[in-house]
Amino acid sequence: MIIWLNGTFGAGKSTTARELARQLPSARHFDAEVVGGLLMATLGDYEFADFQDLPPWRVLLPIVTEQLASFTGQHLITVQTVLREDYWRELADGFSRTSLDIFHVLLHVDPDVLAARIRADTTLPVVSGTHWRLDHITAYEKARPWLEAAADLVVDTSHMPASDAAARIAEAARQRLAGFA
Repeated sequence: MIIWLNGTFGAGKSTTARELARQLPSARHFDAEVVGGLLMATLGDYEFADFQDLPPWRVLLPIVTEQLASFTGQHLITVQTVLREDYWRELADGFSRTSLDIFHVLLHVDPDVLAARIRADTTLPVVSGTHWRLDHITAYEKARPWLEAAADLVVDTSHMPASDAAARIAEAARQRLAGFA
């Protein structure tokens, strides 16, 4: 199984994923951006705004993920914001051709709470980090209806610590895995 944590930037996906990996010893974190970084380094002579815009990323990610899960014998937890429905459908279609079950989890945060979190994050550079994340709140809200419809589980983390969100996801993942046994 791949547990895909989706949601807007600043929703707590990375923190939740780290906690989820602690709660699910049979799972390992996999950063989908590594595949994007490989493509960015290799295809630097092509114009693109985001590695997700590169069709090879959407084709390779399910293949790489399946190979990693097969090699390690572990479930994978990946954190990646995908706000374009056509990209998500392409990824889901790719995963459907693998042996992996994709458990799509949407971490939702109310926009006002999210903006406050982003502004309070002192680890981000104001111009390239804070403003960039704030600029994506509207895109997330616009994508939210299809994201919620495509998700297997929606967890509202507006007022929930990452440990509680991870516990909720871990329990749902265990139940899903039990259904396959």
